[in-house]
Amino acid sequence: MKKYIYILILSLLLVSCEKELDFKYHDVEPQLVIEAALTSDGARVSLTETTPMSEPINTIKITDAAVSITDLAIGDCRHLVVGDDGVYADATPGEVGHEYRLSVERNGHTYASSCVMRAAVTEPELEFKWIKMPYDHVAVLQVSFTAQGVPDECYWVRLYRNGEPYMWSVVDGSYSIGGTVNDAIMTSRKDPDKEDDATALRDGDVVRACIAPVSRAMFDYLMAIQSDSNGPRMFTGDYCLGYFLAASLAEASIVFRPGEMEEYK
Repeated sequence: MKKYIYILILSLLLVSCEKELDFKYHDVEPQLVIEAALTSDGARVSLTETTPMSEPINTIKITDAAVSITDLAIGDCRHLVVGDDGVYADATPGEVGHEYRLSVERNGHTYASSCVMRAAVTEPELEFKWIKMPYDHVAVLQVSFTAQGVPDECYWVRLYRNGEPYMWSVVDGSYSIGGTVNDAIMTSRKDPDKEDDATALRDGDVVRACIAPVSRAMFDYLMAIQSDSNGPRMFTGDYCLGYFLAASLAEASIVFRPGEMEEYK
């Protein structure tokens, strides 16, 4: 009986301590967003700012920063040049196994992030199949590839529809089977007219998968974005949002042919 009394008292105390929290997220100052990638094609860094809730999304690129990438293995530092598209770039490819540091300086603030260049996965394969759901059949894209056997490796799978960004997912490589990693991504309904245009696939659409191996920290960061929650901070120095990815990419493409697809049994 005493146990239940204690529980009741504790519950009353918790209720009495309840207080409405007023987060003034509408008035937060714009924060710098850094989206950077170093691949075998070189480096590209996009700088933007967050947008207040009450204003239209600001997609204007920031071009007044100093951006550099240093190969920590050999001490080579390269300064990226901003192009007509507002993106900082350098054509020097990354070397697998080397650690790189991205540095950004702007208005007296500094931001830095380091990443080890990872090797590309091999033998990526794509296959569409139907899966029956209560509301309709849904096209599931199965992405399969061979892992490189690096401990704690994870993967970022980005999909493009007819060359435009479409969907993405993250995969924990520790669940690979015999070295093969599989990912199943639900895409479009069988009746595309009942699907949102952002996700609808139509006969003849070309879907390309771009696979990048990422660190566990990057995996946690992307998972947090998917769930609209807080993830690990990816930069040291002054506060900013974004990521720095150094990885060799692997790609595969498939044409969406709904009339030729099998159903999962």
